[in-house]
Amino acid sequence: MAAVQGGVVDADEEKEIKAEPSNDGSGNNNANDGRLLSTSPGASSGGNKTTAGSSEDQQTLLAVLQFLRKNNLSESVEVLRREAGLPEDSLELKGADSTGAGSGGAAGSADSEGGDANALLSRVTVSSSAGAQGPTKTEAGEDQPDVSVVLSAYSQQGDPALYDVYYSSLKRFIETVLDCHKAELSQVFYPLFVHMYLELVYNNHENEAKAFFGKFSGDQECYYADDLRVLSSLTKKEHMRGNETLLDFRTSKFVLRISRDSYQLLKRHLQERQNNQIWNIIQEHLYIDIFDGMPRSKSQIDAMSGSLAGEARREANKAKVYYGLLKEPEIELPLDDEDEEAENEEGKPKKKKPKKDSMGSKSKKQDPNAPSQNRIPLPELKDSDKLDKIMYMKEATKRIRLGPENLPSICFYSFLNAYQGLTAVDFTDDSSLIAGGFADSTVRVWSVTPKKLRKVKSAADLNLIDKESDDVLERIMDEKTASESKILYGHSGPVYGISFSPDRNYLLSSSEDGTIRLWSLQTFTCLVGYKGHNYPVWDTQFSPHGYYFVSGGHDRVARLWATDHYQPLRMFSGHLADITCTRFHPNSNYVATGSSDRTIRLWDVLTGNCVRIFTGHKGPIHALAFSPNGKFLASGATDGRVLLWDIGHGLMVGELKGHTDTIYSLKFSRDGEILASGSMDNTVRLWDAMKAFDDLETDDFTAATGHIHLQDNSQELLLGTYMTKSTPVIHLHFTRRNLLLAAGAYNP
Repeated sequence: MAAVQGGVVDADEEKEIKAEPSNDGSGNNNANDGRLLSTSPGASSGGNKTTAGSSEDQQTLLAVLQFLRKNNLSESVEVLRREAGLPEDSLELKGADSTGAGSGGAAGSADSEGGDANALLSRVTVSSSAGAQGPTKTEAGEDQPDVSVVLSAYSQQGDPALYDVYYSSLKRFIETVLDCHKAELSQVFYPLFVHMYLELVYNNHENEAKAFFGKFSGDQECYYADDLRVLSSLTKKEHMRGNETLLDFRTSKFVLRISRDSYQLLKRHLQERQNNQIWNIIQEHLYIDIFDGMPRSKSQIDAMSGSLAGEARREANKAKVYYGLLKEPEIELPLDDEDEEAENEEGKPKKKKPKKDSMGSKSKKQDPNAPSQNRIPLPELKDSDKLDKIMYMKEATKRIRLGPENLPSICFYSFLNAYQGLTAVDFTDDSSLIAGGFADSTVRVWSVTPKKLRKVKSAADLNLIDKESDDVLERIMDEKTASESKILYGHSGPVYGISFSPDRNYLLSSSEDGTIRLWSLQTFTCLVGYKGHNYPVWDTQFSPHGYYFVSGGHDRVARLWATDHYQPLRMFSGHLADITCTRFHPNSNYVATGSSDRTIRLWDVLTGNCVRIFTGHKGPIHALAFSPNGKFLASGATDGRVLLWDIGHGLMVGELKGHTDTIYSLKFSRDGEILASGSMDNTVRLWDAMKAFDDLETDDFTAATGHIHLQDNSQELLLGTYMTKSTPVIHLHFTRRNLLLAAGAYNP
């Protein structure tokens, strides 16, 4: 038996009827692609894995092989033997050593499953002509299997003419069940439809596939229209090879959340009808997350569905997230002349003090939900940072308290004649600079204040400066270079993402050329080009504490970088399509990414794990914003909806409807009282965030089951809609005093 050791990799999977991959929540979908035998409906219904050692599994497999050989099914013997990676003489060995100890030293026998080889065989529903059933996995976390291997799972075909019959009979059954189960079971239609269609195409039944698609594609939910359009173009086996969407669909199991009662109904129906084809697909390609309790209503299911791979599993959102804010460093606020005069007047200081305490998010006490200060290494505060913090605190004392009765003024920056094609905008935190990324591969920086942009003097001129004078910072600037704007050249493709560092000294830009560049705003030159992505980088963003930044792009992997490292520190992989936007949590310990796979993921910077998966959007996500207190996340997408998420509980807690086009920008006011959204429909809308979050009652049941009851109260929460003449809104920013700045390119 020594020669057979470790031959079958996933053989214990054949003993469970509900095939569930071990997704650890980190995006590593360790799906069981290496299944050798697929179960029939007659097999035991429990999900109980037997923890038999590999020796026992080999004994079982050899028993099956011997039985096949005895019945002269030599073709099947060869296929199975090759799949399992057994040597050719293994059967002879088996005959000689039927009770030999295997790798674990445990004696195994042919009837390890409690029956003889004949009983075992009743579980093999693969016809002898079925060919190879998929790869044997070499390593547990192998994410992207070989294309031909992935597709070979479709080779277990039934009679092509019966696909129509199978699907129709299931459809009739689901339409006749009680209404409470109908909504839940209808979720099965879309993944089944896709896999049955792909199976037909893979097995060269082109006409049957077209007829099947024509007959049933109209029944699918409207939000799958884009996916179906891609699918309809796959009509030949050759088309399937390079198609990423399809490979995603194959390798990641489609997740359905169904109540136990509904699942039992479906299972009973398929077993009575002997509907093996559909049962095999459900086992092979679907992950059914069963919960106890009442089935969900149509509206509850619709709120959460729509992503490329179904809903998130409940355990994916169970990890602890430290969403609290870090303690602010103690900085004494020096009194300047204005404040001293104010002290002499009665009543002034009294007003000022409470305002400073209610600065919204910044707390002096340690928040119980906050990560420890040194959970990730953050840069030390420099003297210039401390001065900036003092400026910030002074500004904050003059901040306007916003609310339904007290809406912000909006200042709109229109880019006129932007024939270069404006693709990205950002403001510095103190609102003194604005930067634009353009399709002609340039980055342009403007000063919004009367103070002009100046470069540092050349080395020869710097030697003439008196190093001891007070205003060295002023003196090293070269007045000859003063101008209102600067152009930064370096990228070789459109610039899609742009982000200022918190200290205003640096600017990041990401481009179609696959690089991220770090620019100095002292010399207006490129300091570093970070190369890690091989495809366009759609977005990049600095951490609120500086030093770290995140990027995401077409290669579906988000990367975490530090400004002084050439290589990324973390790679966050798990999305099934382009990462379209990235955001840091206010405490810098987490990163949120939005994707074209219509999901949002929250990643832990320390471990690199995915700690939250949010589904519910019906189109690619283009905007994300964390609330200033770190508890909530808002997201906007091409479906024109803003969704609100409770990070701690991992639940959707609100839906804001009103926009009629893609939402490209979201921003909370400095106190978190108002949420502003900007869209391609040329409007800025203001929403009452306090009311949206205050009405929440997240009880334990909701958190445990993920059953949400969204109120349809968008109209009550909408505080105002502001139209531009003809300018899509691509960026929003609240100043430190809560004035709202918006930007976009005029589109005549």
